[in-house]
Amino acid sequence: MKSNLLSDLQARIAAHHPCALVTDTTTGAQALIGTGEVVGTLALTAEAQIEINRLIAANKSGVIGETSIFVRTYSPSPRMIIVGAVHIAQSLVPMAQLAGFEAIVIDPRAAFLTSGKLAGATAIEEWPDDGMKEARPDARTAVVTLTHDPKLDDPALAAALRSPAFYIGALGSRKTHEKRLARLKADGFSDADLARIRGPVGLNINAISPAEIAVSIVAQVIETLRAEAKSKA
Repeated sequence: MKSNLLSDLQARIAAHHPCALVTDTTTGAQALIGTGEVVGTLALTAEAQIEINRLIAANKSGVIGETSIFVRTYSPSPRMIIVGAVHIAQSLVPMAQLAGFEAIVIDPRAAFLTSGKLAGATAIEEWPDDGMKEARPDARTAVVTLTHDPKLDDPALAAALRSPAFYIGALGSRKTHEKRLARLKADGFSDADLARIRGPVGLNINAISPAEIAVSIVAQVIETLRAEAKSKA
């Protein structure tokens, strides 16, 4: 691999940008594809680029059809941004990590962020307005709000709705969720925007305890992630 291509690949991986290194195994020519760009010496047809982008979206590597073109996909680990270092977060963080997610907890209260099982998560000690800017949710990110406090949850949800996050969920009863949607609609979000928010959050498994609620959330996030990948494959 040429040094400039390697540097570009390393930069994309560091920036959490999904991409693919494409190699013609016959000639050795290579190209780097990501976010609509093609860099390198390998000429690719429009049909090949479409297939490569599908592989990137599905986080899969492999040979394109009957060709000698091999695609090595580099996709960042999925992330879960959790707003609110509350009791449920104590169970949600380790479960998300076990499922392969990078856990990020946003809360302005420092003491809450360093307690118990949250110590292993990436902590952002900010109000959600600033914390979401720092976390920068992308298409491989799930956002879950847990506080029940509109001062914390609403700004995080607004930021998530403006992002390509693949999953957005908010803890709370149906009545609480209806009030939440009304506030966000008053802020200018459309019904289509608001339909992205899963509320009450999690699969309906009749969860009661914090750990059970965490299980329902992780399960729904995984279900959404896999369904989206399948639709793009």
